[in-house]
Amino acid sequence: MFQLPGRASVDSVASWMGNNMVSILITIDQYENGYYSKKESAVIVTNFTITSIGFALIIASLLQLEQMFLPFYATVLVGVFVAAVICPRIPPLSWMKNEYYEPVGKQIKEEAPTDTSTFSWAWTKAVAKADGADKPTNIVKKGVYNAVDIWLGMLPIVMAIGTLALIIAEFTSFFQWISYPLVPVLEWMQIPEAAQAAPALLVGFADMFLPAILASGIESELTRFVVGAVSLTQLIYLSEIGVMLIRSKIPVNFWQLLALFIIRTIITLPIVVLIAHFIVF
Repeated sequence: MFQLPGRASVDSVASWMGNNMVSILITIDQYENGYYSKKESAVIVTNFTITSIGFALIIASLLQLEQMFLPFYATVLVGVFVAAVICPRIPPLSWMKNEYYEPVGKQIKEEAPTDTSTFSWAWTKAVAKADGADKPTNIVKKGVYNAVDIWLGMLPIVMAIGTLALIIAEFTSFFQWISYPLVPVLEWMQIPEAAQAAPALLVGFADMFLPAILASGIESELTRFVVGAVSLTQLIYLSEIGVMLIRSKIPVNFWQLLALFIIRTIITLPIVVLIAHFIVF
């Protein structure tokens, strides 16, 4: 359905239950070791790195929506699901090739023998993988290295981009200017305080926390619901996901990330608005 191998579910679960950075690290490692193609890795990191349930609860609390968290998060999942079905089938993702990281090449064979069930073959491969696993000390060292790389190599960049975006959002009219075309669309969708909601729907490209900060002062519960849910379905956050992808070998550039952010917003906004009108009275 999503033009991905079934094992990509591991990356998704890591994101939902843990952190989207963990999911991206897994995908980058799999791509650079020849287990995902260029297109597969790009689809995963731009469609399945949904923020964790814990972070979604923080956003809901900031927007004073914790009393309806279950329908709020269910709305996010519906939007993410629809976008994940559509996005791999349209540009820029559809233009990417199923080629593997060139220095390594394809390192996996998934076809099960005709006389063996899928489960038995999966068990056999899992046991073989475990037998060839690295020593626990080396695994721990690699994990510590990745954690330190995030803290020291990425966190300063993440904080810098997030702070700069917050300054621009709070003290300039930049996001108001670029969001003007969105205001009549939101008014047509019967979203109250559309002029305040429009910038919040676009500022998420810079940082995933900013939409909730800007929308926290909106009086309409319906509007806060829409802004919060859409911001969690957009997934493309430059200060976090963007920085990791641009540093990695996965062939996704800034303009492709911007295009995907806009496409995801166009796809998920009407879905979230439709559900919100039924849930929030």
